[in-house]
Amino acid sequence: MTYIQRQKEEEKGCVFCAAQDLPDGLENLILHRGRETFVILNRFPYTSGHLMVVPYIHNASISGLSGSTRAELMELANQIISVLSKEYQAQGFNIGVNIGEAAGAGITDHVHLHVVPRWSGDTNFMSSLGETRVLPETLEDTYQRLKRAWHQRNL
Repeated sequence: MTYIQRQKEEEKGCVFCAAQDLPDGLENLILHRGRETFVILNRFPYTSGHLMVVPYIHNASISGLSGSTRAELMELANQIISVLSKEYQAQGFNIGVNIGEAAGAGITDHVHLHVVPRWSGDTNFMSSLGETRVLPETLEDTYQRLKRAWHQRNL
């Protein structure tokens, strides 16, 4: 119920612009802030550890971003892969940007890059037949786990 109510509230404005204005924590799910982008958990993840890299600038496409912003998107995606490989033992990754509604973008006016960890055999009957996702941990637990792992990545 919380997700449904929160989604209705978020439809009033850009969820990514609103999130970056909040202090980091469970309310906005931001793990890391770079110079031009930030790393945030997907509130409606495909798998545990589903992260996104989001530019601070509100723009609908990567073509409207500066070269340095596009470079930071990829560098943070690389760091995410490292963290998820270590913390979740992910065996593979889907990395992508959905530009426009026709391409599957749920948020069409603020471009963002998805990093989704994958494991051999991770598709099950629930997602294949029931169009339902089952996650082994809560979003709050994922946030706490990844926040700790993100800060330890360079130690």
